[in-house]
Amino acid sequence: MGESTTINLDRELKNRHRAMWALGDYPRIADEMVAPLGPILVRACEIGPGQRVLDVAAGTGNTAIAAARAGADVVASDLTPELLAAGRNRAPAGLKLTWEQADAEDLPYPDDEFDVVTSSIGVMFAPHHQRAADELVRVCKPGGTIGLVAWTPDGFVGQMFSCVRPFVPSPPPGVQPAPLWGNQDHLRELFGDRVTELTVRTEMLNVDTFTGPEHFRSYFASNYGPTIVAYRANAGDPERTAGLDRALIELAERSVNPDGTMDCEYLLYTARKA
Repeated sequence: MGESTTINLDRELKNRHRAMWALGDYPRIADEMVAPLGPILVRACEIGPGQRVLDVAAGTGNTAIAAARAGADVVASDLTPELLAAGRNRAPAGLKLTWEQADAEDLPYPDDEFDVVTSSIGVMFAPHHQRAADELVRVCKPGGTIGLVAWTPDGFVGQMFSCVRPFVPSPPPGVQPAPLWGNQDHLRELFGDRVTELTVRTEMLNVDTFTGPEHFRSYFASNYGPTIVAYRANAGDPERTAGLDRALIELAERSVNPDGTMDCEYLLYTARKA
């Protein structure tokens, strides 16, 4: 495969990713499900006044807005302009916060530019993990902090991706599953000896968004880009569509707590650039 062909395939892949995250209503999910993760990551990274922060794959800005509220000067970057527009509209006035379209695997920032580089359930969806990790390290100042939140492979969201995987086309060669970012060993391999003072732990996000398994299925079928793509891929096959319905409903049935909530396991990672 020639270099020009590889570049064209990569561009096509990024265009599909950009379009996928613009589907449905991810801002609603950001508000109703995952909003607490941004402030959690900001506290873990000890972000405060005077720091320059880059939030990679920022989406609608749950982490970026929290970092700016803490007094930092923040750049929120994301591949999908529709998510940036939603974040810009929901951000309070007066914060030191800019919104810029950028590819997590090819960030348009100089080396050693930021005191803190963060990503909350964002960079994990970049298709080539090592490229994205290399960029996080490159733009962080020596001694600066890299902080990440990622869904774990065995947690509720990781299991949801496993349920959906049989219903979508196989990814191109070299593309790695997003929940691998929630595996400690995978992160140690990605960052190697370029970081020190690692703090890694798994925690639970308790979600009370859903009234039951069917509500969960319809919510993700309508609002979440990756799930919408799966349904569209099987739109002409009622049997496969019904199979996807069952897979999501059964996952939810297995995961409901006695009080009706669900626990979504995530990995929280912080480290200093060596």
